[in-house]
Amino acid sequence: MEELLELRQFLEQGKIHEALLLVDELEEMSLSDKINKIDSYGVILLIHLIKQKAEKRSTRSWDVSIENTVREINKINKRRKSGGFYLNQAELMDILEQGYQVALKRAALEAFEGRYEAEELATMVDQQETLAEALELIQQ
Repeated sequence: MEELLELRQFLEQGKIHEALLLVDELEEMSLSDKINKIDSYGVILLIHLIKQKAEKRSTRSWDVSIENTVREINKINKRRKSGGFYLNQAELMDILEQGYQVALKRAALEAFEGRYEAEELATMVDQQETLAEALELIQQ
């Protein structure tokens, strides 16, 4: 909110250059927030996909969670006024790749009632296949 007041002051004072710099900063903050949210939902999506692949089964709860996370990622990534998306396919894949190890560690706590360490669980799941599936679900 403070930034909006500062923007108003710049505009009222005719300081267009400073106002534009602040607008750029606000846009960056907004995009950063969207990326963080997409990252969080991406980790949740990957946790459930990893559990499905490792245990070779699914539950209704996992299916609903996958559906919800995909919906949230798409909602956050969608540009409302101009259409299109904030992040393209390569950027989404980069976020998923960055979150994979976090998801693997969390999935290890849940899959097989926590009997396996993340490294052991990793041998049961094809990382590239899982990432590709996650991206495909997001882009449907």
